[in-house]
Amino acid sequence: MADERTGMLQGTLELLVLKIISLEPMHGWGITQRIEQLSEQVFQVNQGSLYPALERLTRGGWIRSEWRTTESNRRARYYELTAAGRRRLVAEHGGWKRSSAAVNAILAWNGALP
Repeated sequence: MADERTGMLQGTLELLVLKIISLEPMHGWGITQRIEQLSEQVFQVNQGSLYPALERLTRGGWIRSEWRTTESNRRARYYELTAAGRRRLVAEHGGWKRSSAAVNAILAWNGALP
């Protein structure tokens, strides 16, 4: 079922956050902006969805955070992947590929069995 706040399937936000911060450490606002940019504005992530996801990922040991100064000289909490987070990203990405292939197969089914 899609989350009405983000328009994403459950669990998808965590996968996207892991992918985004696998490229570089990033603060919350930057993560939301990058998801919106890369999804071509299909996904709009609000703070009420993002920060609970970041908290779940932190509790799971998949990400860690530290306070840093942004390029605009403001303090922000930056998030980055842990080694366990990199393994989780690989596993979740594999699961996503299998699930999306299965959904596509069902949607393409024309009623005749192979």
